[in-house]
Amino acid sequence: MEKLIKIKRALISVSDKTGIVELAKELCGRNIEIVSTGGSASILRDAGFRVTEVSKLTGFPEMMDGRLKTLHPNVHGGLLADRDEKSHVNAMEEYKVKEIDLLVVNLYPFAETVRAGADYAHCIENIDIGGPAMIRAAAKNFKYVATLVDIEDYEDLVNELKTNNGCTSYSFRKKLSQNAFSLTAYYDAVVSNWMLDNITDVKPRRFSISAALSQDLRYGENPHQSASFFLDENLQVGIGASNQIQGKQLSYNNINDTDAALELVNEFPQNDGAAAVIVKHANPCGVGVANSLVEAYRSAFSCDKTSAFGGIVALNRIIDEESAREIIKVFTEVVVAPGITEGARQIFSSKSNLRLLITEKSSHQACSSKVIKHIAGGYLLQEKDIEPLSQNNLRVVTKRSPTENEFQDMLFAWKVAKHVKSNAIVYAKQLSTVGIGAGQMSRVDSCRIAANKAEDMARIQGLCEVPTRGSALASDAFFPFADGLEAAIEAGASSIIQPGGSMRDDEVIKAADDAGLAMVFTGMRHFKH
Repeated sequence: MEKLIKIKRALISVSDKTGIVELAKELCGRNIEIVSTGGSASILRDAGFRVTEVSKLTGFPEMMDGRLKTLHPNVHGGLLADRDEKSHVNAMEEYKVKEIDLLVVNLYPFAETVRAGADYAHCIENIDIGGPAMIRAAAKNFKYVATLVDIEDYEDLVNELKTNNGCTSYSFRKKLSQNAFSLTAYYDAVVSNWMLDNITDVKPRRFSISAALSQDLRYGENPHQSASFFLDENLQVGIGASNQIQGKQLSYNNINDTDAALELVNEFPQNDGAAAVIVKHANPCGVGVANSLVEAYRSAFSCDKTSAFGGIVALNRIIDEESAREIIKVFTEVVVAPGITEGARQIFSSKSNLRLLITEKSSHQACSSKVIKHIAGGYLLQEKDIEPLSQNNLRVVTKRSPTENEFQDMLFAWKVAKHVKSNAIVYAKQLSTVGIGAGQMSRVDSCRIAANKAEDMARIQGLCEVPTRGSALASDAFFPFADGLEAAIEAGASSIIQPGGSMRDDEVIKAADDAGLAMVFTGMRHFKH
């Protein structure tokens, strides 16, 4: 039979005061003594409850700007004492330490302070010390003490007390204990990662992941896999900060693909033109930049109309009515943009299942600078691929230099190739993708697949010329042989952008010169696995 513990004394010390008056009413209704600190005590007293100040327990006032309140044997002894151990009981009697049966604590809002843009010193002051110490003490001693750290659990406690006549059960306290330790681990990880971001060129000996549950998902990549969505509350950018204004619940694949679409569309600032990205299975199948959003979307859609079916659309400008009418012509899973007009929203409402997200457009600087990948037995951690590239960084290696238009198309294609799974090949013309080859084991295969897709689209659209004629080609890594370049020449590319660095660069450059192509080396690659 589960050991029931009668709650006689509760300590309440919360940063977020939501729900504490209602909780205190339930506790006082059961003649439970309430001990509290600072602002929590003031709110409870103002609500008419009798409250014992924690300073009365400790014999010390709050001091050092509130840094010292609860770090005292009369608090931690009341939380940690093994009540079945005679020496513990004797110590409590000798030093007049009173048992604490319930701890209600939530922590200083460190993550919120960081997100608000507070300076370094203010963020440091919002690192909670006493709260985590009490939580860990109470959670360790869950045999006797119930530990509430989430407002969502207040109602569960009230129901537990009703069920057990003012007592808590062992299983209930054990569940609360696990949740309490998960909070302190999360909190410490948030602080640690923030500190890591504020120290230059440090490779940590230990790395913690901090994330809070946002929602349970229907399933994972496949229906037999369970899945959940967790948020990095330190950042709250991208899809994690989006507002879904219509459509079905997002799935695991929706979230993954929408994240990929947002990462790519963020390569194109609004002042560089309207940009539209269409993503399928985390790979772009069309990208366009134009003077208007509808033109950008049409350009992106023209690249691969077949793959765009059931895709994710990301836009870098507020959606207008004309763009909305164009997008709903084809089945689309998700549309995400920084805003939407009321007229466009009405147009989308005719497609009730389409998921429409509005999100603040996040820059690379606002996002995490780290990329984490889970593997069996550990994690891979690396810096994010955000190294900028401009026309001034390029080295022309062929006899012919690119024209200004070719330079612009090459830089556009290079931005897209960074977000295509390796081996990646992107053909672009007039700031629009016209052929994309992704995820092939051989680079020459990616070249051919991208060209074949362009030929298919030309046939479907009744074009008199394959759009790769006169296009710029971007390769995410060097050409190990001249065969990939020869495939690009056959497709009609007139300019090439690639990292360079192959043992056979001379052969590749000669093939480009023989065909009259312009080619530039970037000196960096963009593998994406």
